[in-house]
Amino acid sequence: MRLQVKGKNHEVSDTIRRYAEEKMQKLDRQLHELAEVELELRVEKNPSIADNQVAEVTVWTKGPTLRVKEASTDMKASIDQLTDKLLRQIDHARGKQRRDWHTRDNGTPTGGPMPDEDDTGEQIVKVKQFSVKPMSPEEAVLQLELIGHDFFVFRSDESGDVNVIYRRRNGGYGLIEPSG
Repeated sequence: MRLQVKGKNHEVSDTIRRYAEEKMQKLDRQLHELAEVELELRVEKNPSIADNQVAEVTVWTKGPTLRVKEASTDMKASIDQLTDKLLRQIDHARGKQRRDWHTRDNGTPTGGPMPDEDDTGEQIVKVKQFSVKPMSPEEAVLQLELIGHDFFVFRSDESGDVNVIYRRRNGGYGLIEPSG
């Protein structure tokens, strides 16, 4: 596992960096050695946000991309909560892969990382590429939940068309399929 700990809008102290690295080492035996882990630590400056110590991790694996964000009043607590939640997600994803082993050729339901949304007007400021893997809408919902985005792009394993699954504001999910 390759780990990168970085701060956003603030400097990460050596003490917190060491603490985060120790906690993230718990993931080492759960993840493949080629997995990339990026842990971002930040302090929200808005005084109305009580839980302003934010830890957010993205894990790129051979299978799904996992993303977890936790916030509290203490950075160590945020890291602890994040680690526990991420371990649960990894277990869930691994269990899902084992269940799908008999139904898919390669045994792994995968999707790529989602494109970043950047609200800077009309110009495109960032482009991300990702593989669009064949899967069912149900598998796409699981991927959507694992990465924590509002939408997920995938290729329908039935039609072969590119589809989008998205989280609806009033609850539930929506599916966008191309027509004709």
